[in-house]
Amino acid sequence: MFYESTKEEPVYPIRTAAKILNISVHTIRMYEKENLIIPFKKSTNHRLFSKSDIDRINCIRSAINNSKISINGIKTIYAMMPCWELMNCAKIDQNNCSAYLDHHGPCWANKGENTKCASKNCRDCSVYKDYWDCGSIKKFIKTKLKSI
Repeated sequence: MFYESTKEEPVYPIRTAAKILNISVHTIRMYEKENLIIPFKKSTNHRLFSKSDIDRINCIRSAINNSKISINGIKTIYAMMPCWELMNCAKIDQNNCSAYLDHHGPCWANKGENTKCASKNCRDCSVYKDYWDCGSIKKFIKTKLKSI
């Protein structure tokens, strides 16, 4: 019987992910270092990637190569996502959270100490999981603008 993994299940080692994406392992590690992706890490520290991770990296590559958006530009776009609204953060959490106060990178790179996100695994957070591509981010921003 054939086992089919879910879109979120980390199954691809970094070399396989690089091969699927037609990029170098170094490039994937750079995206991780720049906080654009959060790979799953086994207890041995080996990275594994899911189909969703592959899609996220493809979106990042498209933004860089087709839209000519820099890595800092992508980080700024991610930083503008109002994670505090998506997570229903209290005002006190917002005031302690660098993701709310800053705009230098995605919330998963800036989660504040002493906030409800401090102990969360960002890879499992809806902000990271649900807003991985340009289309979902744009749709969210349009929805927010209509409510203003």
